[in-house]
Amino acid sequence: MKTNTIALQSVTKVIGLGKTTSTQSLARSLSLLETHGTLILACQQTEAFDRFGKKFPAGDGGIYFTLILKPSIKFSLESLTRAMQNAVTDTLQKVFELKTKITAEGDVLTWDKSTRNYKKIAGILVEENETGSYLVGCGIFLNNKITGAFQNSCISLKKIIGSDTSKELFLDEVLNNFWKEYSFL
Repeated sequence: MKTNTIALQSVTKVIGLGKTTSTQSLARSLSLLETHGTLILACQQTEAFDRFGKKFPAGDGGIYFTLILKPSIKFSLESLTRAMQNAVTDTLQKVFELKTKITAEGDVLTWDKSTRNYKKIAGILVEENETGSYLVGCGIFLNNKITGAFQNSCISLKKIIGSDTSKELFLDEVLNNFWKEYSFL
């Protein structure tokens, strides 16, 4: 059994925004000034993109955040991506009993019974900047109404369960799961 000597971490500061271009972009510019554990949280993002530069539908109703990490040791981007993917899937599986799977591209998919297909419910984007800070970005379709071209590939939790979910409680569960994953990296 692996013994861990890293203390379980937590969010040290929250920067909450109604709307921003991108929490990831804001985190890039603030990472020098902010401390380990700073969470940048927004209700909407107007210019959100995935790690391949594709538009990410980040409208009202979702949870969009970037966590600034400044660990004393190096991590791979893949291990941090997987830790956040696991945190989201654990929440969806344990709280809502949903079937999920993760992709190598940083997405979390969930089963849509109506189309009998897996659809994207969350996207994770992890970067390391020149100062050695890690920016762990996550967008989750919670209470969103997915429209247009994204309807075929994305789905919100509200569409699956038929009702709104508390953003605060969902985010709290995801972050609790993330810190558990992070402490064993």
